[in-house]
Amino acid sequence: MNKKILTLGLSIFMLTLFSSCDKDPEVSNEEELITTVTYTLTPVTTGEIVTLTFKDIDGDGGNAPVITYTGELKTGTTYNGALSLLNEAENPAENITEEIEEEDEDHQLFFAVSGGAEGKMIISYDDKDANNQPVGLKTKVSTSGTGTGKLKITLRHLPNKTASGVSAGNITNAGGETDIEVNFDIVIK
Repeated sequence: MNKKILTLGLSIFMLTLFSSCDKDPEVSNEEELITTVTYTLTPVTTGEIVTLTFKDIDGDGGNAPVITYTGELKTGTTYNGALSLLNEAENPAENITEEIEEEDEDHQLFFAVSGGAEGKMIISYDDKDANNQPVGLKTKVSTSGTGTGKLKITLRHLPNKTASGVSAGNITNAGGETDIEVNFDIVIK
């Protein structure tokens, strides 16, 4: 009888051991669907608030994104920038901005201005993570001169924030994975 109990116990132990090896490890920081990016630029002194919005409710593929632009960027103006990221495919909408704030050491936003607006729209970080590295949900934007161009905003997950140039906003050495990348037309008057 002791032999049967020992065999049964050993069989249960081996079954438990092998079945636990088959389980997939828990996935942490699973990529979220980001359907809506809103970049709000509020003049530091006086002027019109500028809002850039990208919406792609069905995600990649399907319907084309809707990009809207309200207000006008004025030359010689400093703006406080604030980014909001949502998953509006959920009801109610999931606030991805809050998740980025909670996991700020694992995220960084990058801003690239090109075309005739390059050098005339300067964007600098106005927020930092617990390691004193930039995040990019809050920015300062300064405009000088008139021009048209593009603004590309990229959210990277797990970038190397200490790599060369990354803390200054250069995405070249950042690594990590792109969670979302959006492009806006820019007009500075």
